[in-house]
Amino acid sequence: MKSRQDIIVKTSIIGIIVNLILVAFKATVGILVNSIAITLDAVNNLTDALSSIITIIGAKLANRPPDKTHPYGFGRIEYFSSVIIVAIVLWAGVTALWESWPKIFNPDVSSYSLVSLIIIAVAVAVKFVLGRYVKGIGENVNSQALVASGSDAYFDAVLSFATLVGAIVSYIWGISIDGILGVIISLVIIKAGIDMLRETVDSLIGKRIDAELSKKIKDSIMEFPEVYGVYDLVLHNYGPEQMNGSVHVKVDDTLSAIEIQKLSRQIAGKIFEQFSITVTVGVYAKHDGHKDIQDDLAEICSQYEGIIETHGFIVYEEDNLITVDMIVDFDYDREEIKSNVLKEIKKRHPKYDYIIIDDYDTSDINK
Repeated sequence: MKSRQDIIVKTSIIGIIVNLILVAFKATVGILVNSIAITLDAVNNLTDALSSIITIIGAKLANRPPDKTHPYGFGRIEYFSSVIIVAIVLWAGVTALWESWPKIFNPDVSSYSLVSLIIIAVAVAVKFVLGRYVKGIGENVNSQALVASGSDAYFDAVLSFATLVGAIVSYIWGISIDGILGVIISLVIIKAGIDMLRETVDSLIGKRIDAELSKKIKDSIMEFPEVYGVYDLVLHNYGPEQMNGSVHVKVDDTLSAIEIQKLSRQIAGKIFEQFSITVTVGVYAKHDGHKDIQDDLAEICSQYEGIIETHGFIVYEEDNLITVDMIVDFDYDREEIKSNVLKEIKKRHPKYDYIIIDDYDTSDINK
């Protein structure tokens, strides 16, 4: 079975070969029929080959083993290669807009031959197929660089298709709509490039865990009979294929340290085996006492739409202290809600001091 890196490299090499064939084909025909447009389009295919080369370099560098300076590996390099490719896409869109806008006001009717139309049509078909193939492989192996490279080829096909439509109109009716088509398509490409850039930057900054993945991990942990609840799942992305994180589980407060360690190791092993994710497992003690306070707290929290969940309730009798974790929706004023809940629970049970610990829903599972 081929590794993810092998698939990325093979797909990128196919992209390089196809683009170089198109370069040779278009350059030859462009020189023979004396068409500067076709010759320049051949040069454009060289930048597409460059996208594939960047993807290969990124995949190779990202696959380097961890070292003392980078203990979590180099997986995020793939995101940087994606940014470079997206920059190429945006450059193509801006360049097309720059060239197309003046043609709206000063249309230049070109003289296309039937041969040149056939050349453009063949290039469109090849680039569409290549773009869909590369992007599809990229989505299958979770490679943003391949997806961006495939999108680059796809957008080139769209631009060439617009050129083809304009050429046919010019060939049949002798009028030019190149400027209008070029502006429309370039704006679409620029928007798509910005969207791809936003997705890549989100991965670099750190975005919310996929809800489906979060649910699968929590369901898997809940299969252990000793576990009564799963909370605080946090995953850190160090590349498309490397995620580390932590999670808390609720267990009986009668478990010994040895039993808790054994359970933690079993959970971590299972999650790595199923999802290739390394997690550190912490615990909350299952606390069945002070049900009156727990019920009152639950009733108070139910009055606030912004409170997603509370957990980790524990009473320290010797200190007259109660702590609880609270998840508040990012769209609400966290401090105001916490302050109100503290005032209300303190009013009902003044014997204790209370600490509400900020927790964050990073999985989108409650949305």
